[in-house]
Amino acid sequence: MLKNTMISGPKCPSCGNQKIVTDQDTGELFCGKCGFVVTDKVADTGAEWRSFSNDETNRTRVGAGTSLTMHDMGLSTVIGAANKDSTGKPLSASVKSSIERLRTWDSRTQAHSSADRNLRQALNEMDKLKDKLALTDAVVEKAAYIYRKAMERKLVRGRSIQGLVAACLYASCRNTETPRTLDDIAKGINIRRKDVARCYRLIFRELELKMPVVDPVKGISRIASIAELSEKSKRKAIEILNQAKTIGIVAGKDPMGIAAAALYLACISTGEIKSQKDISIASGVTEVTIRNRCAGLRKMLND
Repeated sequence: MLKNTMISGPKCPSCGNQKIVTDQDTGELFCGKCGFVVTDKVADTGAEWRSFSNDETNRTRVGAGTSLTMHDMGLSTVIGAANKDSTGKPLSASVKSSIERLRTWDSRTQAHSSADRNLRQALNEMDKLKDKLALTDAVVEKAAYIYRKAMERKLVRGRSIQGLVAACLYASCRNTETPRTLDDIAKGINIRRKDVARCYRLIFRELELKMPVVDPVKGISRIASIAELSEKSKRKAIEILNQAKTIGIVAGKDPMGIAAAALYLACISTGEIKSQKDISIASGVTEVTIRNRCAGLRKMLND
């Protein structure tokens, strides 16, 4: 780790030189030419390095940040797993069994009500789906927020936890413009697409969610990677879609359908051999839809 860091910006009041050096240990800013100390009180934004335990390896007092993806938002405390007392001596057998019982009851009392248990189960399902569907932290955080709102409106009672979790994740993907379809989420959580769609319509109506219009360009990379298309065809498809958006023929059309049609036309343009069936399987859109969208895009390109 470097001790001193050179920055440029403020000038030295003494000689006017712009090479100001930061000393990481003392927190001083001084001139690299004449040595004039510009300031000696630079705020340290790192962790507070004081040890309040016997663990010398980790002396920070700060823990993980609060998050909506944890049922207690990360604010609760737990009894540590180390079976040692404050002096570092191992606990006796009788005390150890008492501590084990205390740990068990501590974890149980953190979710004492049915709503807390419901939320804990739902957030665990979201955490599993995050890895399955390769979702970002922001998407899962938004999904947890929507689920908490649904609980406040009492939309959870009498409904499947998995269905509502899937619906919240789909709504979050739509809101953050992450290209995931209903089929992807239904397959990931292993329930029927129809159930996910029904729960999504419910939360969309009851929570009055505002969803942005999906950009078909977002689906190009996904379809191209599944269909194993070249980068040249992908770029050509994006050009076609951008031209279509400028004219305004994309509005009201299924984003995956229009993206699949643009990729098919791009393959024809670049000479890459891919059938409509291959692109249909990769995009999850029927061949009839691709042909219909191709007709509109072809007309645009000919004009």
